[in-house]
Amino acid sequence: QVQLVESGGGLVQAGGSLRLSCAASGSILSINVLDWYRQAPGNERELVARITSGGITNYADSAKGRFTISRDNAKNTVYLQMNSLKPEDTAVYYCAAKSGIWSWPPSSWGQGTQVTVSS
Repeated sequence: QVQLVESGGGLVQAGGSLRLSCAASGSILSINVLDWYRQAPGNERELVARITSGGITNYADSAKGRFTISRDNAKNTVYLQMNSLKPEDTAVYYCAAKSGIWSWPPSSWGQGTQVTVSS
């Protein structure tokens, strides 16, 4: 089972950018679907972005045009570039590995990284 470790969170002002990383313990080529989720206090965990082994990407409406998910197979890492950040983007961000788009639960979760956007 692949282990996932997120990094790159922090405190940023509104309008700023952050790049989150999700490093896998093994080859990400073995991961069919890699999702980024986020959970704000009092809210349910929500899907932010997805990338498949074939490179197909999907985004939540709230992320479209601002966030970009990408993968570096050589580094076994998936990234989430977040631009034009808003206070409502404040949450703990998690990456998750899944065997398929509709698979649940994910086979692996990272520990999460806190993103805080100040107004």
